[in-house]
Amino acid sequence: MKKIYLAGFDVFAPDAKQRGAKMKMMCAERGFIGLYPFDNEADNAPDIFTGNCGLIDQADIVIANLNPFRGDEPDSGTCFEVGYAYAKGKTVYGYVSDARTLREKLGDQDKDGFSVEDFGLPLNLMLACAAKVVEGDFAKALAVCAAEQA
Repeated sequence: MKKIYLAGFDVFAPDAKQRGAKMKMMCAERGFIGLYPFDNEADNAPDIFTGNCGLIDQADIVIANLNPFRGDEPDSGTCFEVGYAYAKGKTVYGYVSDARTLREKLGDQDKDGFSVEDFGLPLNLMLACAAKVVEGDFAKALAVCAAEQA
């Protein structure tokens, strides 16, 4: 069975363990093994980093929550995981609840006057080109993944 690393800021939610268990169950229902960041059971930064990279190394696929977190952009840790997985040749799916272009969401400049890229993508090009971006939630991204991996 193929393994899917479940990346995202869900690990910071009050019900993080339950979310992970539910996503892993949903993976199993589709014939995959879900790997959740808490699976490495580390409790300090260097070990969490090494453990999560190890889980990505074990995975065939990454599904990442790329919704905004603490601002207009996705979680920076998740962005690293997407880039790491892409560099390792993993298939990456990202999901967003709002797939409008960055320009549609933010305008041509951000609040500090920096230009917003205009490539017609819902995320920064480095994420949108590294991952297949799915509009919807984890269930939708998993369904697209399952259909394409069949």
